[in-house]
Amino acid sequence: MKSSVINTLVIGGAGYIGAHLVPQLIATGRRVTVLGRSPIPRYELPACSIYVVGDFAQHDLVSRLLGTHQEAIHLAYATVPNSSFDDPLADLLQNLPPTVRLFLEAADRGVKLVLVSSGGTVYGEAVELPIHETHSTKPISPYGVTKLTLENYAHLYAATCALRFVCVRPANAYGAGQKPFVGQGFISTALASAMKGMPIKIFGQRGTIRDYLHVSDLAAGIVSVLENGHLSETYNLGSGVGFSNMDVIEAIRSLMQEIGYGVSLEHLSERAFDVKANVLDSTRLQEHTGWKPQVEFVDGLRRTYEWLKNYHG
Repeated sequence: MKSSVINTLVIGGAGYIGAHLVPQLIATGRRVTVLGRSPIPRYELPACSIYVVGDFAQHDLVSRLLGTHQEAIHLAYATVPNSSFDDPLADLLQNLPPTVRLFLEAADRGVKLVLVSSGGTVYGEAVELPIHETHSTKPISPYGVTKLTLENYAHLYAATCALRFVCVRPANAYGAGQKPFVGQGFISTALASAMKGMPIKIFGQRGTIRDYLHVSDLAAGIVSVLENGHLSETYNLGSGVGFSNMDVIEAIRSLMQEIGYGVSLEHLSERAFDVKANVLDSTRLQEHTGWKPQVEFVDGLRRTYEWLKNYHG
């Protein structure tokens, strides 16, 4: 008699988002395997999860793992938006070939796949806000171009090889576990700067406008898509509320004043690769799965501060 337990593989699940996603998957009764590159996971994972050391570019390893799992969530990506400009070709070559091979293997084995794309980069400059999934896609970073290309390959293999996939385009994650000063994650870096007495760097007069989604809500959204999303559908995953960098800084200033910290700023020139505003419409996701964000921004900010107090990285 076959086991009714679902085996779920989280590729790139040993990082910040995976640390929040894996416990939520286990809470649904799934048996979870995490594939990560670090010999020891960078974040604590539940003891009942299985950790496998390896890279998603290792085709034979990924193929073997897919052979024993019914589902896979693809979180792995070799670069971040800022660093993708340093070597656009490397961004493409490090991410596109192994992911295309993953699509083919998943299709061949009948594995259901959640592709985690990027709601913050694939659209490019917004024509209207909030951004619906039908908005034009004209990314202005190599990272966004490659993410969109991966989406198109997934649709290609759904049409030609019966790949069973769902795509999510998350907004900007923030929350406990997001390490500061690593090239992405404005909220964590801004909070840590204030806590260290360093000026918060902002590009332009008020900075960019972003949709900030607490990482626990992001993880819950991925689970909802895995369980209830429609095959070959694309879902925005965001709060639907936009905050400029200055809005975030004012919220940080209020929090810091409560605990005796001051906040200083350093204004820098605008960067060409920063889209001016990105706020996602997640109505489709809510209608198809019932998902809604639960963490209010100020509460999430306070939780992030509490985590940073004990961060010694």
